[in-house]
Amino acid sequence: MRPDVSPTPIRLADYAPPAWVAEHVDLTFDLAPRGARVRARIRFVKGPGEAAGGPLRLDGQKLRLLSAAVDGTDALPSITVDEEGLTLAPADNAPLPDAFTWEAEVEIDPEANTELEGLYLSNGVYCTQCEAEGFRKITYFPDRPDVMATYAVRIEAPTSIPVLLSNGEPGATGPLPGDRHFAEWTDPWPKPSYLFALVAGELVAHTDAFTTASGRPVALAIHVRPGDEDRCAYAMDALKRSMRWDETEYGREYDLSVFNIVAVDDFNMGAMENKGLNVFNSKYVLASPETATDRDYELIEGIIAHEYFHNWTGNRITCRDWFQLCLKEGLTVFRDQQFSADMRSEAVQRIDQVKMLRARQFREDAGPLAHPVRPEEFIEINNFYTATVYEKGAELIRMLRLIVGAETYRAALDLYFDRHDGQACTIEDWIAVFEDASGRDLTRFRLWYAQAGTPRVTVSEGWVEDAPGQGGRYTLTLRQETPSTPGQPLKKPVPIPVAFGLLGADGRELIEPGVLELDDTERCWSFELPERPVPSLLRGFSAPVILERRSSEAERAFLLAHDRDPFNRWEAARALALEVMMGAASADAFAEALLPAITDASLDPAFRALLLTLPGEDEIARETWSRGRPADPDAIHAAAKAARKALAEALEPELRGLYEAMETPGPYTPEAGDAGRRALRAAALGLLARLPVGAGMAEAQCGAANMSDRLPALAALLASGSPAADAALDAFAADWRHDPLVMDKWRMLQATASRPDTLARVKALSEAPDFPWKTPNRFRSLVAAFAQNPCAFHQADGSGYRFLADWLIRLDPVNPQTAARVAGAFETWRRYDAKRQKLIRAELSRIAATEGLSRDMAEIVSRMLDA
Repeated sequence: MRPDVSPTPIRLADYAPPAWVAEHVDLTFDLAPRGARVRARIRFVKGPGEAAGGPLRLDGQKLRLLSAAVDGTDALPSITVDEEGLTLAPADNAPLPDAFTWEAEVEIDPEANTELEGLYLSNGVYCTQCEAEGFRKITYFPDRPDVMATYAVRIEAPTSIPVLLSNGEPGATGPLPGDRHFAEWTDPWPKPSYLFALVAGELVAHTDAFTTASGRPVALAIHVRPGDEDRCAYAMDALKRSMRWDETEYGREYDLSVFNIVAVDDFNMGAMENKGLNVFNSKYVLASPETATDRDYELIEGIIAHEYFHNWTGNRITCRDWFQLCLKEGLTVFRDQQFSADMRSEAVQRIDQVKMLRARQFREDAGPLAHPVRPEEFIEINNFYTATVYEKGAELIRMLRLIVGAETYRAALDLYFDRHDGQACTIEDWIAVFEDASGRDLTRFRLWYAQAGTPRVTVSEGWVEDAPGQGGRYTLTLRQETPSTPGQPLKKPVPIPVAFGLLGADGRELIEPGVLELDDTERCWSFELPERPVPSLLRGFSAPVILERRSSEAERAFLLAHDRDPFNRWEAARALALEVMMGAASADAFAEALLPAITDASLDPAFRALLLTLPGEDEIARETWSRGRPADPDAIHAAAKAARKALAEALEPELRGLYEAMETPGPYTPEAGDAGRRALRAAALGLLARLPVGAGMAEAQCGAANMSDRLPALAALLASGSPAADAALDAFAADWRHDPLVMDKWRMLQATASRPDTLARVKALSEAPDFPWKTPNRFRSLVAAFAQNPCAFHQADGSGYRFLADWLIRLDPVNPQTAARVAGAFETWRRYDAKRQKLIRAELSRIAATEGLSRDMAEIVSRMLDA
């Protein structure tokens, strides 16, 4: 049986402007857990499209319509209600006036809303999530991003719910009869319905203030549950730095007198950029040295910045339709990447970005879920909040900036803000400002948005010596090809900027480094040089492509030692490590090449930590499959384990020296320099744990006072196989059983551990009465984390696959968004042997045959089965 994925897919080619446009929206909320009432008063005017002035079609789901009126006249007799909304068609086909006021009252059930879309109740706190199509679960409305309106909101609630928040500027507040009160909010900036937000509950505020570049004061507040207010300082600091950075780097000033952030426990996403009222998963707000790792602090900084930057790239200028999602997300991801590079090590940030891109987005491009950065069609838009839209979308912005130059990029962005402020835009609008600012024809660049798949760039070289010792002519030929993807068998060449350098035997640059633009299927360049060079290509990972060039072990070691581009130094180390882990090179040779870099005190410790962090088993599986062989998870695990032990043995004295030298004196700070030292210390310990001496070192460090030292030590102790690991896990749980976010780390460590009993342990944890699996963070920390554990998940008998499928079937009716995203763990099924492929397909078919499967899950499973 195959899932019914009706309705018919929505297609970009079928876009039509709205028949009716909302100018202003008045909303009144009467909050109650099981019977909240929403009164809407909306001013509609005839839209710009060909269908303008026809019947009024409003989206609505899971609403109980109590009353409706047009210009004060009862409209119920003229309304047809269905599961997806309502249609207002006046009797005798009489046309609606060109402008009218629609009024409706509906009842909704926040407590029963486990999907966490629309208005829901999270541990006593009312919260909304309206992106992408959640507003239709609050009231009837044309729930599409190109309908932008101003909003006035009144919230009425019992006084036991003291904090009442919405978008925009605060207005009147006061008491109501029956121990109730109200608060009013007005948002003067037109916004689409997906940016509407409301939060109400017993919350406390961590407050601060900011003065904009023009001298306007802004009141800042982070609202959290009582007891969490002492863990907000870093998030607040990150917010203030983000606001100043956006003024300095992009000329964008904040435009309201207040900016509120709320942290909630139940949230499907990381955070949401609602105008003036950002709602965050508490994981990305709350931090203290005892509870958060350096990585947590880094994520808080980046995600706070991302959501704030959306104020201009997403809110003031939004996307015309959901096919243009990358317009706001890709651009804003690039902006937060720039911010993080300025706050921390630019080189380390870039390497981390590429690691994530390859692990998530390249995987997407190579599998059944491949889609363009701007998709052509979708069934469920929630399934397109993907690495392709976000991370690859950001890479396209990065390439544009490289192609036109930093100054022209800034001029294009200024033009974009001036031209499109207050509008809902398309990729064509975006490219047009770059063409106008640069004078270049970027028609070919648009192909990056239209084609799925990762281009492969192959390299060939030639050298003709003039005379012995007299130099010669070096030729460099680049050729591109993009493999076929579902629905797109044939690909056109795209413009690819390849940043490069040519190095001499002593490591010096033989010519000024530059950028080669591969703007056709193949291009050749020639250079007159004093000696044959070693090329350093795709510096800084200047394009999201796979570079294929044969190089020797000696050449990679040379680049690791001499390349001035940090990314390519790391890339050389990664390539050497892959060969070691795949049995094609010796660990001793790799250690010899690595030694000068990891002991070079002039290099950033965070960068040296990356050099010591060997490729993961999923990356080895990807590389094996790309070379035409099925991946064997068991063999890969054994090889990876042996390679780490061999490298540790070869570098033991140096690793012990690094471990001791990188201890950070004094109290913990999340400052990037200290974080880098801890990262290098943790990398050294992770390798030493493969040796007898390392287990004792890890066990001793498990008593560290800060989480950034304690958690890596516990992970290293687990990896060592020491019998002390279980006692350390128990001690950790005893210390932190009261803190859900810290316990997520505890579950994740066990779910990702390479132990024979991992599946049994995860099953036991998932069946524990105190496992709150309906909360997305808890589910992701255990079940989703297990699915990212290659050795445990891909067990030869299929038990790992059955475990995940059982949980997806259980979660889907409760929270289809989270379930569908976790189901992506099956997308790499083609990498493996025929037996495992058969086992995975059987589980996918079992999920597909489940009665009442959500549209989210049905689409994902169908696409994987169709591959």
